Amino acid sequence: MKRNNFSLLILSLFALFLFSGCVPLIVGGAAAGAGTAGTYYYVNGGLKTDYSSPFDKVWSACEKTVADMHGIEVVPNKEIAQGTINTLINDEKVNFEITYKSKNLTTVTIRVGLIGNKLSSQLLHDKIADYLVKD
Repeated sequence: MKRNNFSLLILSLFALFLFSGCVPLIVGGAAAGAGTAGTYYYVNGGLKTDYSSPFDKVWSACEKTVADMHGIEVVPNKEIAQGTINTLINDEKVNFEITYKSKNLTTVTIRVGLIGNKLSSQLLHDKIADYLVKD
C-alpha cells in the first residue's frame, strides 16, 4: 500500500511540473580538462556550461566558433563582465551569452533557434572547447 501511494505521489508531482509550464533541467557530464567545460545544463532552450578560462579568452573562442561556422549578421555586444553574440548560422538564430564568474571561470549559454536545439548547441560548445585547448 505504501509503495502504491509513493508511486502516485511521484506521478502527481511529474504531472504538476508538466502542466505548470516548468521546463525540465537536463544535466549531462563531460570530461573536464584545461579550458574545457564540465557539466552542461539545458534550461529554457539554452545549453549552459562553465569554462575554466578567463572571460576574454572564452569570448575570443566564441568569436572563432562563429567565424568557423560561417555566421552571418553577427552582432557582438561586449561589456566588462558579460556579453552576447547574436548571429545566423545555417538560417538559424544563434545566441551566445558569455558571463564572467571569476578570474578563470566563464559561463557560456548557447541557444539555437526559437525554442532551442540541444544537439546544435552542444556542437557549438564542443567547438569553443576545441579553441580553448588550442590557445
